Amino acid sequence: MNVFTANVKMILNKTKGGTIMAKKKMSLAQKVNVLRASVMGANDGIISVAGIVIGVAAATSNAYSILISGLSGSLAGMISMCMGEYVSVSTQKDSQKMAIINEKQRLSEQYQHEFNYVQRKYEEQDIDPQLAHQATAELMKKDPLGAVVQERYGFNPQDFTSPYAAAIVSFISFPTGSILPMVAVTMAPAADRIWATMVAVLIALLITGYLAAVLGKSNRVKSMLRNAAAGLLTMGVTFLIGQLFAR
Repeated sequence: MNVFTANVKMILNKTKGGTIMAKKKMSLAQKVNVLRASVMGANDGIISVAGIVIGVAAATSNAYSILISGLSGSLAGMISMCMGEYVSVSTQKDSQKMAIINEKQRLSEQYQHEFNYVQRKYEEQDIDPQLAHQATAELMKKDPLGAVVQERYGFNPQDFTSPYAAAIVSFISFPTGSILPMVAVTMAPAADRIWATMVAVLIALLITGYLAAVLGKSNRVKSMLRNAAAGLLTMGVTFLIGQLFAR
């Protein structure tokens, strides 16, 4: 529940004669985004490096070659994920800032139009028009920019995700995730290293799939199975390619 929806409900409850106690809640959006970047970074590190080391292990039994390929993949992926998160979040932040600039101009030139827009959004949620008008009036009086931006663009103008935080988390989480397949493929006996790596990676992907579902509040079993399927497909494809060049 975002802060503006909570405020609307508080106003409506007061209007209906209800009594509630206002509680100050700290937004978790930034923490959730950082956690998301962490889980996704680790997940990508597991899948990407697992695919690399299994492909190389299918082509050669040389442990040194397998380890070097894994380390190279981890380093490349770490930089790629770090810069990708930075660019992605920076682009999102720039778009949000532009939306805020545009909305400030609309409020200065068409305040009533924006007021009516917010009221209509509440009425579309089956709120009585009179109550919707009162809620809009209170929110627009308190924070007109925040109220309109939330309803028109769907984000809180006071709650930006830091591109630096997302980049740093990815920089750390990707190589952390990549450690598992590298350790599994180098520590397991030569005859079993591929299957041992696949099993270890599969377990790890089930865990990251579960964590991603918890953060996204989605179906956990479906997320785990989807994540495992993606990993198995990746490892299966690279294994077959490695077999084509096996010596």
